[in-house]
Amino acid sequence: DVCKHRRSSHLAKNIVLIAFSLIFYAWGEPVYVFLMLASVLLNYCVGRGIGHCDGKGRRLWLVLGVVANLSVLGTFKYLNFFSQILRDMGLDVADPHIALPIGISFYIFQSISYLVDVYRRESPVQKSFFGLLLYISMFPQLIAGPIVRYNTVADEIDNRRVSAADIADGVFRFMIGLGKKVILANQLGEVATQLIGGDMQQTTVAGAWIGIGAFMLQIYFDFSGYSDMAIGIGRCLGFHFCENFDHPYCSRTITEFWRRWHISLGSFFRDYVYI
Repeated sequence: DVCKHRRSSHLAKNIVLIAFSLIFYAWGEPVYVFLMLASVLLNYCVGRGIGHCDGKGRRLWLVLGVVANLSVLGTFKYLNFFSQILRDMGLDVADPHIALPIGISFYIFQSISYLVDVYRRESPVQKSFFGLLLYISMFPQLIAGPIVRYNTVADEIDNRRVSAADIADGVFRFMIGLGKKVILANQLGEVATQLIGGDMQQTTVAGAWIGIGAFMLQIYFDFSGYSDMAIGIGRCLGFHFCENFDHPYCSRTITEFWRRWHISLGSFFRDYVYI
């Protein structure tokens, strides 16, 4: 009875979080909620297929799943671009006018993470559709990351606890991120716009360098601020998301900079591109 109560309690928490996530997503692009749901259903079925097969069958399911995910991503990100190229070449190609769904890159990458982790047996197959829906649609990091690998939160989907310390740490981290965005990034953006956003002929050399520096800092504080807020909200909800930035502008080499900037993306390509 205790186990059943815990399972029902976690299911209720997950359904509430899913509802908030879908409402949050629908606030920007209501129609693309159905695309996300279809994507989750696809990956749920592919994951079950991987789990029920061995050998070449597992790899075939994985390849089909990865190709399907990348096809969806490629269609929405590049169809307009390539159709414009064909029109520029003089071909009679209709303009598809496809809007880019919010956060599609993040949830497609996370879908691939799920399939690969299941294929490698690093995580068990998610038997609950709602469990996978929660992982893919979770609102804190859906818009700007970090990319959350399935094997890092698989246990927390169905078994997580939130302590007072988690909430305190999460709120503090969220406030740090909010400060980066509102106090630093927005103000630096105004400085950059004033110095290099208009007629460059009226900008001095010193002003141009200051503007470039302000723009670089704006990008960092904006992006890392969103990541901090996502990590903080996740912590308040019982999830431990990975760090996404590690003082990248202190790097001595380009390679070191890549390792410190958008860490979740770099680790995704490192660990999942070569399967």
